Amino acid sequence: MRLLLVEDDQLLGQSMETSLSRCGYTVDWLQNGAGVLSALKMESFSCIILDLTLPDIDGLEVLAQLRKAKFQLPVLILTARDDIDDRVKGLDAGADDYLVKPFALEELMARLRVLIRRQSGYSDPLVSIGDLTLSMTEQSVTYQGEVVRLTHHEFKLLSSLVMQAGRVQSKEQLQQVLYGWDEGAGENAIEVHIHNLRKKLNGFPIKNIRGVGYLIEKSPQ
Repeated sequence: MRLLLVEDDQLLGQSMETSLSRCGYTVDWLQNGAGVLSALKMESFSCIILDLTLPDIDGLEVLAQLRKAKFQLPVLILTARDDIDDRVKGLDAGADDYLVKPFALEELMARLRVLIRRQSGYSDPLVSIGDLTLSMTEQSVTYQGEVVRLTHHEFKLLSSLVMQAGRVQSKEQLQQVLYGWDEGAGENAIEVHIHNLRKKLNGFPIKNIRGVGYLIEKSPQ
């Protein structure tokens, strides 16, 4: 899953980027509010983590702008503002959740999992399609009752396809899921990961829609 982190504190931002990446997320980080709308118009994210006290634009204004532009992705406000009035304003402005600094990473992770599941139409922490089951909490996969060991990137790729089941995702979209703004991805990285997933999930259909992208059906045959 790919996150957009909007946080101006250099040390906190670096720490969050590292911690969230270790927990299986691809994190792209902005240190001001001005670039948020442009990023959303050009690329896809599963969730935004939004600080309110930004150097250029108040976070509530950023939130109002993206909701006015009809972006529906979940927004988790992460801020030092802990007054009840601030919480109410944030939620009324279109935030999906509100977490006050300082915070526990485990709680942030749990809240992110809930928001992303609900956005994809799931309420259970175990997501199943046919004989395939993903645990987003444990970052584990079982197929036909057997545990399947995947690499970090393979799990992120499979999670994206499963959480967006029924929708074709282009190679470019999947590259963003895995690498974000990192330019270090190899040209054939997605094809390699898909090949390895098909080998490990022998018989589970990951479809190649020629010239368009990759797809997992909601009810695979």
